[in-house]
Amino acid sequence: MVGPWVYLAAAVLLIGVIFFLTRSRGRAAAASGEPLHNEEERAGAGQVAQPWPQESEEQRTAGGRPRRRRDLGSRLQAHRRAQRVAWAEVDENEDEAVIPAQEEEGVEKPAEAHPTGKIGAKKLRKLEEKQARKAQREAEEAEREERKRLESQREAEWKKEEERLRLKEEQKEEEERKAREEQARREHEEYLKLKEAFVVEEEGVSETMTEEQSHSFLAEFINYIKQSKVVLLEDLAFQMGLRTQDTINRIQDLLTEGTLTDPGVLSRVKSPGEKS
Repeated sequence: MVGPWVYLAAAVLLIGVIFFLTRSRGRAAAASGEPLHNEEERAGAGQVAQPWPQESEEQRTAGGRPRRRRDLGSRLQAHRRAQRVAWAEVDENEDEAVIPAQEEEGVEKPAEAHPTGKIGAKKLRKLEEKQARKAQREAEEAEREERKRLESQREAEWKKEEERLRLKEEQKEEEERKAREEQARREHEEYLKLKEAFVVEEEGVSETMTEEQSHSFLAEFINYIKQSKVVLLEDLAFQMGLRTQDTINRIQDLLTEGTLTDPGVLSRVKSPGEKS
């Protein structure tokens, strides 16, 4: 028959085991941040509390910290990563929606503060790219305006030069026209004078020659002088049907007008007192 001291020893051992397990669970709950009374509340609500799995000393001390603390840190890190990914996606969607409108209006939207108070590297890069594109567009626009200004200036100079050349050409043509008209007027006046001078006097009756007769008479008068070796004024006057003095006057007029330009003409025309 077992003695009472055996039962007493078993009871003491059971109480020690229960006390040890209770303290171990309390330390684990304190390390994980979950108060122990949560289990009591769940038990009061009809939930059966499951005993905590026993962890070996190696599992509790692996990595230098308890396992539940490592799990909690991993969950917090995963939660932060998920938040950063969500914020990056929101920023990217906002940039894609805002960039076309800002590029059309040419207005740079001020950067909004990140929920954490900082601007992400990706968003900052996009803002810098937008500013670079805007600066490039402004530079290209300024270059186009400068080219237009230079082209307009060159075109104005070309038109001015063309107008100057046109006026100069018109002035030259006008001067040539006036010179031709003046030459024609002088020739006509000389012709009228020559026509009036050649009047054939026959038996005291003067007969005025027609224009055709005057040209023919003048050509005959000049050819006779040029073809003859020596011409006496009396013979020339007789041949042409003129008076001697009129013949002398006609020859002087022809020499003055330049009609007779042969230097040998004067040597072939002799006055009545000269000998051959």
